[in-house]
Amino acid sequence: MTQTPPHAIDPHAASPSPLARTLREQQGANSDLVLIVDDVPDNLAVLHDALDESGYTVLIATNGEQALQRAAQARPDIVLLDAMMPGIDGFEVARRLKADAATAHIPIVFMTGLTETEHLVAALEAGGVDYVTKPIKPKEVLARMNVHLQGARRARQDARQAGQARNALDAFGYASITVRLPEGRLIWQTALARDLLQRYCETRAPETPPAVLEWLRKHTPDARQRGIEPPALSIAQGAGSLTLRLHQQTSSDDDGDEWMIIMREVSDTGVIEAMSLSLKLTAREAEVLYWVVKGKTNKDIGEILGSSPATAKKHLERVYVKLGVETRTAAAGVAIKRIRELQPQFEI
Repeated sequence: MTQTPPHAIDPHAASPSPLARTLREQQGANSDLVLIVDDVPDNLAVLHDALDESGYTVLIATNGEQALQRAAQARPDIVLLDAMMPGIDGFEVARRLKADAATAHIPIVFMTGLTETEHLVAALEAGGVDYVTKPIKPKEVLARMNVHLQGARRARQDARQAGQARNALDAFGYASITVRLPEGRLIWQTALARDLLQRYCETRAPETPPAVLEWLRKHTPDARQRGIEPPALSIAQGAGSLTLRLHQQTSSDDDGDEWMIIMREVSDTGVIEAMSLSLKLTAREAEVLYWVVKGKTNKDIGEILGSSPATAKKHLERVYVKLGVETRTAAAGVAIKRIRELQPQFEI
């Protein structure tokens, strides 16, 4: 029976975020979290000491079940995984980690004494990004890890930027659906698209709103044959409107075609939410700035928002500081530029 080295970190049941936060706090907020999985205590001890001395925060697991549990709990930045273990071997651990969306992004470096080509290929096919051979050489492991951790950091940064872009687009009411013709069935939609169609058209997938279907059937022949983008379809409701544009044909077969449609909601609320998100303003600051863009005075804004002109002025002063401007006109100019970048058709 294997035992955990007494100097290794051995977390028990804990919720993911507090666990990862607590572990990193032990060696600094910027410390990368490494999960080592090996059933040989000596291997664990050697790697743990080398990584600890290099400033990493270390988790260990001595079998496949523990490895899966630790990874789910703490979401390590990288996994060093022994290929051959009793019970669930490393190959299966890797496959399960890659099958789970919560851990699929974590790079896995296999540690193996097997040098036959088919075993190394199996490690990579199971989801490994690299491998080191036993006996383990800590300097080699550290060098390989550093390469993959840098790649993982870039991927996380790209994901955050993509997420911020999606949030900004969502705040402006962008969404998308895919409709299959000729039957007119809605086969895919984003969550925002579902909400918009329910609100503006009172329909649910797989039903395509009649107005949308009529628009598609009228214009897709020209779009297919001549590459002409049809005029946008606009569906109004109260103070807001939903604009639909034909984006592209995504597939075609003997039974029909599939078309992607981009939808965008234009409303006061949507623009205010987007200004708040993209300019890093509070909801109330964004509201005040929106009405400044619309040419309203502090007195007007106070009446619209149910507050005093003095309160509107205080919010606007905080906006000046956040935007790095000094005047009402300059603040409005920053806001107008951002609105036009993300929503060119919005009428100022």
